[in-house]
Amino acid sequence: MRSHVGKDALDHLRAKTQELHSAITDALAKRGGATKVDLEASMEKAKTAADSAKKAISVENEAAKKHIADAVTALETTQKHLKEALKATGQASESHAKRVLASVHASAQKIAEAVAARRSARSKAEHKEHRA
Repeated sequence: MRSHVGKDALDHLRAKTQELHSAITDALAKRGGATKVDLEASMEKAKTAADSAKKAISVENEAAKKHIADAVTALETTQKHLKEALKATGQASESHAKRVLASVHASAQKIAEAVAARRSARSKAEHKEHRA
């Protein structure tokens, strides 16, 4: 039963990080630039995703845990860059926007890697069961 719960948690986390990536990309692509409201909403989504990731770690295999931990770090970095972007203006704001995009992309990538690691581990376990 634990593996089913882990699958649900990790799949939910993957959806959250993809939504966050999309929201940040859309906000930063706006003609006038991201608004304070957009950035604040993204910061809250990043915090929620990081909290979900911390919970998901407990039910995953070791390979997936490493990727999830890396995603938590990237999500926390995203939050930090979003805070800095809220304070910045002009060229500094653009620089922070690039950092936000890079860190949110990294978090989505790490969650995708965690999903792949989980699939690989399950596939190997199923293969062993069939051979036994």
